[in-house]
Amino acid sequence: MLQDLENNFSELEKKILLLQKNYKNLTEKFSELSIEHEDLKKKYDEERKKNQVLAEEQKNIKLYSAISGNPEHNRLMKNHINRLVKEIDFCIAQLQNSGL
Repeated sequence: MLQDLENNFSELEKKILLLQKNYKNLTEKFSELSIEHEDLKKKYDEERKKNQVLAEEQKNIKLYSAISGNPEHNRLMKNHINRLVKEIDFCIAQLQNSGL
């Protein structure tokens, strides 16, 4: 009976040590993955900003091309002009409503 209790205690102690080792390994892995996650998040943000800059540059290139008379981008230029006219009309209407 006493031998069984000692064996059970010994087994429990081994399991506890194994659990502690696994816990330590998991916390280290978690720390590594957290750092990697932060690095990837920063890279993602940088790439997203670069993508936005490139998209804006592409839009400007198309606009400049349309301004220079490229027939492929005439519709783009017309849309841009229409948008500007609407903004101007809106500003005029606001000025008239404010009494200026």
